[in-house]
Amino acid sequence: MSNPNKRKGTAWESAVRDYLNTAYGLVDGSGMLRDPFDPMNVRRAAQEGSRDVGDVHAVPFILECKDVRNPAVPTWLRQAETEARNAGFPYGVVVHKTRGLRVAAGRVHFSVRTWTRVRLALGRTTEEMRARGFTVTVRGLDSGRWYMTLPLDRFAVLLADLRWVVSCRAVR
Repeated sequence: MSNPNKRKGTAWESAVRDYLNTAYGLVDGSGMLRDPFDPMNVRRAAQEGSRDVGDVHAVPFILECKDVRNPAVPTWLRQAETEARNAGFPYGVVVHKTRGLRVAAGRVHFSVRTWTRVRLALGRTTEEMRARGFTVTVRGLDSGRWYMTLPLDRFAVLLADLRWVVSCRAVR
């Protein structure tokens, strides 16, 4: 891989995947997946065809991973949501690398619509979601440019909670 930006992006995608798999105990001491066929494994997606399906799949999220200096979060969020639809996943979010900090400090950005859908799926109030560590960015009057942000380590907890809620509903 000769393109340094591609190499940097791939490294960030792999770091996010590895962090989440480790956080969920899906890997053994050597970093290998305990069960390669477990659908809950977090995976880097193989691109097939003309429709992009996101960088990392963490059921029920598509993670669009970005390792760039100058953020363009609203544009990235539209991309993530399109890729989630292409992949048949309900949620698309962006994971932006925080320079000079560990992977867990990466910033996970949600559009207002995705954040609201996740909040409702969890049965949480706005205040309960804010207490989880979300911050809000409001850019002008166009709510399409607003977004909610959470550190990756807190996103891992939110993802585990959402997976648990969904599995409980499936059992009923």
